[in-house]
Formats: sequence, structure tokens, C-alpha cells
Amino acid sequence: MAYALLIGLVVLERLAELVVARRNLAWARSKGGVEYGRRHYPWIVAAHVALLVAAPAEVWLLDRPFVPVLGWPMLAVVVLAQGLRWWCIGTLGRRWNTRVVVVPGMPLVDRGPYRWLRHPNYVAVVAEGIALPLVHSAWLTALVFTAVNAVLLTIRVRVEDSALALCRS
Repeated sequence: MAYALLIGLVVLERLAELVVARRNLAWARSKGGVEYGRRHYPWIVAAHVALLVAAPAEVWLLDRPFVPVLGWPMLAVVVLAQGLRWWCIGTLGRRWNTRVVVVPGMPLVDRGPYRWLRHPNYVAVVAEGIALPLVHSAWLTALVFTAVNAVLLTIRVRVEDSALALCRS
């Protein structure tokens, strides 16, 4: 029951992200923003939805136990990942999006977590993708999502870096 509540809270967080992203997308388009990587975006959405369905399904169907020595630290990682994600959202402000949208002429952000990392939001995504299933020992979901996410993030980072390089030139 507590794990279902955690998954539900993460789903609500994702819905909040989509509201922010939709608002920011409208703003970016009004400023001439250009979207890149449309082809891979549905796959990212599908992977994240699958994570939120597969983790509780694995726990229920395979009777995965809550193992405190694993579960509590993984819950801490999930909470920290959410904090990092919202720090990224706050730092990028209107420029943050779930899509790759670049407003020409805007300088790169080099404050907040971007002071130290080029793609800190993806650090949060990776950490959460591993930790959220492991809160309740759903190791199979953690493994599969991590592998799929590695492929998708490789594509995503290349698209994002290329888009940003085009706008800087």
C-alpha cells in the first residue's frame, strides 16, 4: 500500500511536470523556439510510463518484499532525485521542457546545477529509474528500465547537444 502511494505521488509529480512543460513550450514557441528530436520523444514517454506501471506490477505479481536495508536508502535517492529535478526546472525557468526546445539567441544556463553538470536533469532521471523500483525490490524493472533509458538518453543527449550547438553558432 505504501509503495502504491509512492508511485502515485511520482505520477502526480510527472503530471505537474507536464503542466509546466506545456506552459513553457507555448512560451518558447512564441519566442521562436525550435523543437528537435521529435522522433525519440514518444519512446521516452513510453519508457517512463512503463517504469511507473512495471515497478508496482513486478512488486505485486512477483511478490517482491520490502527490504529495509535496500528500500530506505533507495527512497532517499528517489527524494533527492526529485529535488535535483525541480532544482533543474527552477534554474532553467521558462526554458525547461520535457522536449528539446531551443530559443535562438538565448545563452546557455551556467548556474544552479548546470554550474557543475552539463545535463543534471538526466542524472535525476537515471537515479530515479534505478531507485524507484528498488524501493520495493523490483530489481527486474530497475534493470530493464536502466538499459532502455541508457539507449534513449544517449540519443537524447546527442540531439540536445547538437541543437544547442546550432543555436550558439
